[in-house]
Amino acid sequence: MDGHIYKSFDKELHDLKERLLLVGGRVERAIRDAIQALEERSSETAQKIIADDDFIDNEEIEIDEFCLRLLALRQPAARDLRFITTAIKINYDLERIGDMAVNISERVLELNKEPQLKPYITLPQMALSVQQMLRDSLNSFVNEDPIAARAVVEEDEKVDHALNQIYHELVNLMAKDYGCVPRATRLLFISKYLERIADHAVNIAELVVFMVEGKIMRHLRDTQEV
Repeated sequence: MDGHIYKSFDKELHDLKERLLLVGGRVERAIRDAIQALEERSSETAQKIIADDDFIDNEEIEIDEFCLRLLALRQPAARDLRFITTAIKINYDLERIGDMAVNISERVLELNKEPQLKPYITLPQMALSVQQMLRDSLNSFVNEDPIAARAVVEEDEKVDHALNQIYHELVNLMAKDYGCVPRATRLLFISKYLERIADHAVNIAELVVFMVEGKIMRHLRDTQEV
């Protein structure tokens, strides 16, 4: 973003970006720790993630209020307006990702009450892909890089493939042994939460393209699919 006549406005926009990155870092760690809690069967880690979600919720509210003040007091136009409105939407996506990490942690607490169903292979790999998508989408926001943002959108297909693989594996297990249905169902939930996180990372990437180029990727994709 080019400099403004009022240096205080430049600082406000910089502070807004920094706060979003702070929340982004927190939710990325929450995803990583939630999957670690699953693999290590650590109820303590899962409970900590749930407790820490208050910080993310409070930040969402404060960032939204900050953006609304900027819109009201600075009356931004063109690219500045796109930046602030994009920040509001990214803020929402990050809060929802935090909620997904909490949901994973809650399922971990339930799973830890019973013996482990099976070795976890595809789920951790899926989680790594999702974390990378989130990291890349946030980097594209920091660098205002629409090319990197589009690359994130392309990665979503891999996550969908992993979800389908996990679904078929767990359905086959449940068909062979009804006793494993509760545990398998919770693992299905976790895989779906990860897929939703990937969707939010895609949302962030598409918002970056809009912020930089003024193009709405979702509409472009709809046109291409017709």
